[in-house]
Amino acid sequence: MTRRLTQLFIGLFLYGIGIALIVRGAIGVAPWDVLTQGVDAHTHLGFGTITILISAVVLVLWIPIRQKPGVGTLFNAVLVGPSADVGLLLIPEGLDLWVRVLLFAAGLLLVAVATGLYIGAHFGPGPRDGLMTGLHQRTGWRIWVVRTGIEVTVLGIGWVLGGDVGVGTVLFAVLIGPLCQVTIPLFAIKRPTPGPSPVVEPTVSVR
Repeated sequence: MTRRLTQLFIGLFLYGIGIALIVRGAIGVAPWDVLTQGVDAHTHLGFGTITILISAVVLVLWIPIRQKPGVGTLFNAVLVGPSADVGLLLIPEGLDLWVRVLLFAAGLLLVAVATGLYIGAHFGPGPRDGLMTGLHQRTGWRIWVVRTGIEVTVLGIGWVLGGDVGVGTVLFAVLIGPLCQVTIPLFAIKRPTPGPSPVVEPTVSVR
């Protein structure tokens, strides 16, 4: 349990830092962060605060689709935003293009690693991922259809509100899935399954 909680908190903190790196890259951000930037442009509440508020709204949307949050879901909702604010405070704006491209690449990789860490801790999905899986279960639509529909919707709203849409937005959409396909099993903590005590036999390592 200690290892799982430690991995959860490290993952959520790094997720926020990864978002900050992508934002400071300023070549386009992930669809949900486009929405966050767009809302912030009109309310001036701050990136982290808007992230928390959007998470809260998404969790309300869980109710009609009968999704139940886990401990990790709640921590995700309240910790990623402040972590992103820490990163935005530490990383300067207005850097040269080549530096911003490197920031984006580092942020994308860090978000993928952080996703593997927090999902691998097995404390429940984040608010946005839970909305996707919940709609998939209730509608029977394919998971890629649900995910695409959600992200196109939030991207469109965020773009209209003034969020940062660019080549980075496309790169994030295309690359984050394959990267997470590597990191999620890599960091997944294997949990023991209940059952009869196994017979102890000699084993041979295949690694």
